[in-house]
Amino acid sequence: METIPIRQLYVTRTEPALSGKFNIRKITELLDGKDMLEELHRHDFFYILALEKGAGFHDIDFNPYTISDHSVFFMRPGQVHKIGLKEGSKGYLISFRDEFYFPQDKTSGQLLRKASHFNHYQFPADSFQKLYGVLNDIFLEHSDKKERYQEAIKANLELFFIGLLRQQDNRPAAHANLYMQEQLEKFLELLEIHVFSHKQVSEYAEMLNLSTYQLNAIAKTTLGKTCLVLINEYLILESKRYLLATSGQVNQIAHHLGYEDVSYFIRFFKKHTGSSPEEFRHNFR
Repeated sequence: METIPIRQLYVTRTEPALSGKFNIRKITELLDGKDMLEELHRHDFFYILALEKGAGFHDIDFNPYTISDHSVFFMRPGQVHKIGLKEGSKGYLISFRDEFYFPQDKTSGQLLRKASHFNHYQFPADSFQKLYGVLNDIFLEHSDKKERYQEAIKANLELFFIGLLRQQDNRPAAHANLYMQEQLEKFLELLEIHVFSHKQVSEYAEMLNLSTYQLNAIAKTTLGKTCLVLINEYLILESKRYLLATSGQVNQIAHHLGYEDVSYFIRFFKKHTGSSPEEFRHNFR
């Protein structure tokens, strides 16, 4: 079956130490005096678009956002997006792999996952300028390449993530204890890997050596949703990704997602979206 186009991290021969692992570019250089339009695709790396000045649109996993000044977009590997960025926009585009930002402690790992959980941040002008200064430092470290510059970039990335988290609203996940947050992260990671072949909550509970009740309690406390809701949301999201980013037939997509009974997949999709897969594809396009 046709797959969703995947963009890989920019590789340069002049910078072997970071090639394919980390990159930062100025938006003005990226646009080169023209508007930019990129059709639906996905990345295999973390993607941060930070705009001091900006206009256009950004659709991430089929959620539409209007691009404006003092905004940040943060995408995880595997998410799909379509973007239109107007000439005159100013800011930075950062891309990196998780093996570049490899935190040495669990708290830092949690920081990355929590910061990237939200795709869009809108800042007041004064708060954004403080955070933008961190990005300026990252750009200078990347350009100058002085001694231990990679460590400096990673340290500034951590400051950037902290700034994003401070901007977030007061959400239930913020009150979860470290153990619950760690278990949630493990569950979400397992979900991304196994969801096409394992769709029962009990299967993930067993992988984590928890009871179904315990795993559901963790999901409810941290995200306010049951595990079944999270599984179904992920399956619907992945269905939408393939319906809109590929020309695969519904039966092909159903089989790719692990559904042997195509009619069951169609009923499942319609129950959660209000339309059949073909209707969704037609209406969205």
